[in-house]
Formats: sequence, C-alpha cells, structure tokens
Amino acid sequence: MPAPGTTALLILLPAAEPALAAARRVDPALVRPGLPAHVTALYPFLPDHSLTDEVLAAVRSLAAGFPPPEVPLTELVVTPGFVALAAPALQAIADAVCARWPDVLPYGGRFGPRPAAHVTVAMGGSAETLEQVAVEVRPLLPLVDRAAALQLVALTDRGWELRLEAPFGG
Repeated sequence: MPAPGTTALLILLPAAEPALAAARRVDPALVRPGLPAHVTALYPFLPDHSLTDEVLAAVRSLAAGFPPPEVPLTELVVTPGFVALAAPALQAIADAVCARWPDVLPYGGRFGPRPAAHVTVAMGGSAETLEQVAVEVRPLLPLVDRAAALQLVALTDRGWELRLEAPFGG
C-alpha cells in the first residue's frame, strides 16, 4: 500500500465496474480497495504537499486539450499476477501526462517510460485464480465508456480523496 501523501492522475471508467465486480466475486483480495474502475495516467504523481496552483492549472490545461474520448474495452490481458482490460484509446492522454512531467517515472519506472493504458481488474493470486477471473470477465466484453475527466487523487489516512477533477475538452 502506498504511503499517505501519494497522489495519482486517473481517468475513471464506470462502465468497467462489472469487470471489477466479477474479480471480487472470485476473490475480493484481487481488487485494489478504495478506487473505482480507472486507467492510471500517472502514478505516483507529485507528492500531495507539492500540489501548487501552477500544477493544478497544468493538469486542467492538459485535460482541456483532449476531447472526451470514447473508450472501448474489448481486450482482456492475462499475465502472471495480473488481469487487465487494455485501454488503447487513452494511451495518448497517458503519454501526454508523462511527457508533461518527465521527471515523474510512471510506476517508479517498473514498466518503462510508456506503460500501456489499462484498467487493472485483478492483481496477485494464482494462475488458476486469475484464469477464473478471466472466465468471469470475458462474457462481459465489450464494455464501452466515455472518459469525462482527469482526476487527481491523494492518499490520506481516510483513503483516496479527490484533489482535482479536470474535464476533458474544457
């Protein structure tokens, strides 16, 4: 679990909630608590205490530069320890966020400078358990959503809290 003060830039995709619900039915421990279905544009972002008016304005400006994208979720990705829905329609936004803050390595650099945009459905668990998640999620596809905003969230002692919602297209 990240430390309080950790922030992230997310794109919520409520239409993907049925996939997370299916994973929870298989094993609730596979789904990260506290956040709805989302694509991470940048995690970790800047520390909560360093979110200045200038940073918030930059997030707003970046989001305003993209029309609200339609996001088809059609491909299920299953790898050891991980089940996700690929979200290539959001890759350009994630890339723009990472380019705007080049000193902030996505996921601390664990997955390279340009991780694929995705909705994490399940993390951890055995290969057999993750395959069961895949069996439950595949019939739900395709899922389609329209992304509305870039959200800046911060982890506090009370859980993840919204710091900023920056609408796409203005």
